[in-house]
Amino acid sequence: MRDLSIYVHIPFCVRKCRYCDFLSFPGSDQEKETYLELLLTEIEKQAFLYKNHSVISVFIGGGTPSILENGAIKRILDKLNLHFTMDPKAEITVEANPGTLTGQKLSEYRQAGVNRLSIGLQSADEKELRTLGRIHDYRTFLHSYEMARNEGFQNINVDLISAIPGQSIDSYRGTLEKILALAPEHISAYSLIMEEGTWFYEHQQELDFPSEEEDRQLYEITGDMLLASGYMRYEISNYAKAGFECLHNQVYWKRGDYAGFGTGAASMVEEVRWSNPGTMEAYASALQKAETAGAPLHAGEADRLSALRTRFGQNIQYLTRKEQMEEFMFLGLRLTAGISRHDFLKKFGVPIESVYGETLVRLAKEGLLCEEKNMTGSIALTPYGMDISNYVMAQFLLES
Repeated sequence: MRDLSIYVHIPFCVRKCRYCDFLSFPGSDQEKETYLELLLTEIEKQAFLYKNHSVISVFIGGGTPSILENGAIKRILDKLNLHFTMDPKAEITVEANPGTLTGQKLSEYRQAGVNRLSIGLQSADEKELRTLGRIHDYRTFLHSYEMARNEGFQNINVDLISAIPGQSIDSYRGTLEKILALAPEHISAYSLIMEEGTWFYEHQQELDFPSEEEDRQLYEITGDMLLASGYMRYEISNYAKAGFECLHNQVYWKRGDYAGFGTGAASMVEEVRWSNPGTMEAYASALQKAETAGAPLHAGEADRLSALRTRFGQNIQYLTRKEQMEEFMFLGLRLTAGISRHDFLKKFGVPIESVYGETLVRLAKEGLLCEEKNMTGSIALTPYGMDISNYVMAQFLLES
């Protein structure tokens, strides 16, 4: 059987944070229940596509999944267990925000099979939390974190953001010191990006963002402090203690098969990608048209998949060989382990040098790539290459 990762999207949140461009919005209790019923229906109706897959990870994200009332996460996982072949060791993550977690919810998560939490702190500085538009303070985060530990969670990620308006080197160091003292198993540390359509984007002229040099300093401080505390950097923005790297996200970076359920959720199976409708109304309408039976997806059955997904009102993209090569490079290079010449040859039937030879030589001379000079050797970003990764990735776009 092929490995499969499942993403379940919960679009609801208490309120939209100022930096957020994800598909999320507040919702009433009735809207949440209606959405949950639609979600469970989609899982049931679409599960037949994955009969030749074994689920190795589930990620329930959002939005704020922990905003759902008691029992909701269990209903989702029960439905997945009923209709999918689940690996007994599957990594099952729920995203949570401080201020929406309770002891009862955490206990139910554990009983339902959740074995990993991802808690969105973003900053331990109260002023910075207000600037971001978060609903919680640091004390609320600490309470949520301690409750999770008391309920037996032994794999917790904490999300952090740097380059926040008004943030200083000292305040960011303070955040890192506080989180390192808690010793979570995983830390995701992102530099703030102003996305169009966000409150920050609309008010950027009024905000005091750190300079480019200060942003670079914050980036370097993250790596230095986390490495000194025993965290291995395994991806551009992700750090983990040994053995606690996020399996689910690695599936994306390594271009494995994944299925997305919920509004706006994306899926990719055997080089065919599609996405769900992005509004509740369109999502509900599409589900009414979806079929409930069919054969499992096999290689070469793209026409049948396309017909089904078109009826479901989704966007279908058949990835060309060129697009597959590009994604292989700029997703794989996000990982500190890089990509393998052997894997490229196995997948595409040609040596990587025949496609990217000149680019590899040039980037290596610029100090952006390091290579092992053998057929199975890896190609990875240098520390400098990671600093300017967007530039490096753009070099692997192929001409049409």
